[in-house]
Amino acid sequence: MAPPATKRRKLSHSDSSEDRDVAISGSNNFARNGSEDSEQSSGDEDPMEEHGLYGDEDALGSEGEEGDSVEEDTPVAVKKSKTTGPEHRAKPRKGIDDIPQDGVYTAEIYKSNLFKLQVDELLKQVKPKYGKKEVTNAMHTLKSIIEQIPSREPQLVHDAEKSLLKSSKVSTPFPHPRPPKDAKYKLEYEKPAVINVTGSYVLEIATKHGDELCVDLVVTMPSSLFQEKDFLNYRYFYKRAYYLACIAVGIKESKDHKFEIRFESLNGNSLQPILVVRPSKDASGDFSASKFCINVLLSPGEKIFSPEKLLPEKNCVRPKGSKDELSSKLVPTPFYNATLQADCSITAYLKVLHAASKQCDAYKDACILGRVWLRQRGFHGHARKGGFGNFEWAAIIAILLQSSSGTGAPILSAGYSSYQLFKATIQFLATRDLTKIPFAFQAANVSLPKTEGVPYFFDGERGLNLLFKMTAWSYRLLQKEAKNTLKSLADSTFDQFDSTFILKVESPLYRYDSILELPLTGFEQDTNEEDIRQTLPRTCKKLYTTLTRGLGNRITSLSISLPEETGWQVSSSRPFEDRQGRILIGLETDPVNSTRLVDHGPSAENKKEAASFRQFWGEKSELRRFKDGSILESLVWSQKESSGTIVEQIIRHILQRHISARVAESAKFSGDSFNHLITAGGLSGQSGTTPFLTLMSAFSTLEKDIRSLENLPLQIRHIISADPQLRYSSIDPPFNVSKQMKTPASIVVQFEGSGRWPDDLLAIQRTKVAFLLKLAELLSGENAQYVTRVGLENTSQPSQNQSFLDIITPSGAAFRLRIHHDREAFLLHHQLKDKSLDGPSREAAAHALATYKRDFLRIPAHTQAMQALCTRFTALSPSIRLTKKWFASHLLSSHFAPEFIELLVARSFLQPAPWTTPSCATNGFLRTLFWLSRWDWTHSPLVVDLANTESGADSMKADDLAAITTRFEAWRRIDRDLNRVVLFAASNLDPDGTTWTDRARPAKVVARRMTVLAQAAVSVLKDTELGIVAGKTGVADFQPETLFAGPLSDYSFVLRIARPFTRFGRLKADAKADNAMFKNLQLQMQSEGRDVEAVGYAPASLFVEELKEVYGNTIIWFYDEEGGDVVAGLWNPLAAGKRGWKVRLGTSTVPVAGKAKASKRYGGVDAVVNTGGILNEIARLGGDLIEKIEVFDIQK
Repeated sequence: MAPPATKRRKLSHSDSSEDRDVAISGSNNFARNGSEDSEQSSGDEDPMEEHGLYGDEDALGSEGEEGDSVEEDTPVAVKKSKTTGPEHRAKPRKGIDDIPQDGVYTAEIYKSNLFKLQVDELLKQVKPKYGKKEVTNAMHTLKSIIEQIPSREPQLVHDAEKSLLKSSKVSTPFPHPRPPKDAKYKLEYEKPAVINVTGSYVLEIATKHGDELCVDLVVTMPSSLFQEKDFLNYRYFYKRAYYLACIAVGIKESKDHKFEIRFESLNGNSLQPILVVRPSKDASGDFSASKFCINVLLSPGEKIFSPEKLLPEKNCVRPKGSKDELSSKLVPTPFYNATLQADCSITAYLKVLHAASKQCDAYKDACILGRVWLRQRGFHGHARKGGFGNFEWAAIIAILLQSSSGTGAPILSAGYSSYQLFKATIQFLATRDLTKIPFAFQAANVSLPKTEGVPYFFDGERGLNLLFKMTAWSYRLLQKEAKNTLKSLADSTFDQFDSTFILKVESPLYRYDSILELPLTGFEQDTNEEDIRQTLPRTCKKLYTTLTRGLGNRITSLSISLPEETGWQVSSSRPFEDRQGRILIGLETDPVNSTRLVDHGPSAENKKEAASFRQFWGEKSELRRFKDGSILESLVWSQKESSGTIVEQIIRHILQRHISARVAESAKFSGDSFNHLITAGGLSGQSGTTPFLTLMSAFSTLEKDIRSLENLPLQIRHIISADPQLRYSSIDPPFNVSKQMKTPASIVVQFEGSGRWPDDLLAIQRTKVAFLLKLAELLSGENAQYVTRVGLENTSQPSQNQSFLDIITPSGAAFRLRIHHDREAFLLHHQLKDKSLDGPSREAAAHALATYKRDFLRIPAHTQAMQALCTRFTALSPSIRLTKKWFASHLLSSHFAPEFIELLVARSFLQPAPWTTPSCATNGFLRTLFWLSRWDWTHSPLVVDLANTESGADSMKADDLAAITTRFEAWRRIDRDLNRVVLFAASNLDPDGTTWTDRARPAKVVARRMTVLAQAAVSVLKDTELGIVAGKTGVADFQPETLFAGPLSDYSFVLRIARPFTRFGRLKADAKADNAMFKNLQLQMQSEGRDVEAVGYAPASLFVEELKEVYGNTIIWFYDEEGGDVVAGLWNPLAAGKRGWKVRLGTSTVPVAGKAKASKRYGGVDAVVNTGGILNEIARLGGDLIEKIEVFDIQK
């Protein structure tokens, strides 16, 4: 019999002037919650009284990443109300987000005008369209099926279970522990009291994400099923499981409609199984083609059990035979109590959420912003994914909008905009430690149990701790992410919208410095035992407690991830834990403390503390006397590489002592896995600059010796370093006492001002040569062990610097000294103002001025800034070196200024949002690649504030950023084809933005290849991350070398450089000297190896520069400037393609038959580049330098 026709009820509240009605018809039970819901009437009727009450995560329902989400916008099945009179029409309310706002008003309510536009666009993109007809019809069909399920007579527990399994092949999803065999109470099924559909879909706070949108159907069980003490010893949960199994039987046996049904645990809570309904594959109708699923949840209704009995300090799981008066002496069961109270509070919480949406216009949008923020950081209502999800966020905002009898005014104002609500909630989470100062709302007489690390946000009116699913580590991670976001939003200079809402933060490879993998098979328990779900939380809690105590201030964050759970067929019992499952522990380390060799414990005089220290560390603890006379319990860790990092040593010792030897043996550790790719890449002591200290010491000695020279024509004002080797950023450590330094480090000397300097640029260059000769003479005379020689450069460019002085110190360090004279800039400016100057001369003068500013102003300033930053951030130096190695490995280093690459990496440290500052080289490198893969350099500049300190007076301001942006936009208007400035890289020291990238360095094709390679690397990392999370890839299985190997077949041809002319040949010679058997032979080989002529000599680079001059833009060259063994060439399609033949084409060509118009003058002949002839010429020019030439695609 068809249900009687009733008024169409609304699924969701509408802010528009016309109410929207839900296209669901059915009995009044489907729309109303008993007589008490009919108190409101008249035209301004509350939709929540008409609707069903709560379904999905917004009222303790099923929150999945796939839930509450759609992939695409879909039409909504809604119907406008027929009553349109004034007395029935709701007054239109204008929210604060809808008011047209001028710049000043918007800036006060939002971070900026741009930020508001971005937020509005985000909200528009993530909101689904509500009221899909097929879903509405499917829910009505399910409701009808459930209402027609016949009642079942009361049966003993095991008889009832067997009856369902035998007659319908449906297993009852009892939680652990299963009902006792001698249980005297009975299970039965009766028609539901109420069936409602509610939740985020109805409140219109759902978001589009994933492949399907889950809508929840809440079935309220009749009160007649329960007895007064069913809240004890899982009796309610057993009755709940049987009731759900009966609903599964009814849906499964429905003949008119076909659905696919599965059991799942609600948010990973095994006490709360739910039924997930999806369209059957062979079903027909609209629902079968939709991307929706329906979750069937159960509720006992409100006030079925006394709220006082379910408070957190109460015990509801009592030993057999215990009496009620002894329950106060038993251990509290807060998780059990909260789970039961959550089922009872479904109706109450949906009323709270709806009231908040009525009270505050911006509430819905604030909930959506919170959902996006949580999802991007990996937080979820699932107990194994943090226990803090969409419902918790929405409920906290709703409660903070209310006044409390104890606190007075609400924490959040109803007049806030969505952004203000979002930021205020983030601030609440970041600044209030709920583990130490619990938040209690309307709960003056409730005492909360004190459990270490457990957060409390207790809602006294509904008797529930909203954070009952959270663990100590998930709460600390939530608080840390909130602090990071709050810091980002306080940035008044840079736009942090992407870092707040767009970037995916949860990736372990970017978030953590080290990852520990513990296979479940290593623990002393059978994964086929059902109670492993009970023991896993206790195991993780013990791991967290012992590891945080043992690692101390070596780590800043520790997070534990458990294997994901899946649903199961209704015909089978709950599946066992996957034997291949793993516990993943992510660690963020403090670079200053993580490499500490000795840990100081308590004094021997403190007997109690010393005994506790020895008890925890065992035989590793030893009593030591220190230089200050103190006698302390101490721990000493090994520096040997074979022992692993110090953090790994500590972890393995703790696992062996406090968990089990089997777990310690099976543990896999991955930390800073890329540092071995560069020499001395690991952090030594407290700084990554240690490999460069020898050269820095040699530079200080040279500076003192030069300043102490007498008889110099002018006094020295400055001696400044201007080289990557002197700012801790060259790929290889430049120098040690056992080998000759091959590449001299550039330094700049500036003399005091004098009127005797000539006013002619050419004469100034000659004067510089005279100064250098005098300086070389005095330096060699002062110390005969100094080797000096004057060299010339830019001889064809009279306006540029033309001389330098190479200085080789007694220790083997090599420096290249140039003289800076500020008069040159004035003379070059004067030339540019000369209107009679011809075009080529003006271009030469402009180039000379740009070169002067770069070499004598920008590079020294950049070097000083990077020196300070590398000292401040211990992982910055190895991160830069790794990134430069990546560029060099892909033959890109010759196209990018080293300063540009350093700016890329510095950005990851100075603007680390949404993460914290990298603590190891691997993190700094990977985050730089991640940013490169997303950088749209066509429309966005690179801007880095190198003075970015907490209270730096020289930090970049918003006006400075605006000026840089204006300059970038001007360049893009002038150079639309990106022929001159492809990448725009600015800083507070270089606001021009073109110092490192002017004159097409790099060209578009090279910049595009950089982006493609970065995207390929990020894709590999993404696959690795998915494998690690899914348990298919071990954390130690990833090979970092794969990111540094690119296919050479992408190029047209490759020149193989003979080994003696590469850095590998030089390294072999240095190693031969180091490994000499006898000391006298070693010293002799080192002295012979001090080849002055080899300093600054790079044959491969010089050869490529010559090829560039010969062949111009016909070939684009790729090679490693550090002395790699490969030089790759790519034929420029614009210069090497087929074209009409004519005289003086500028390169070697061969005639071919053609159809070009220009070829008709020459008998239909076209010309193409003579690739074979050019390659033969290159081989002849290279001689012994080239080992062989490999051609991959002659047409490329």
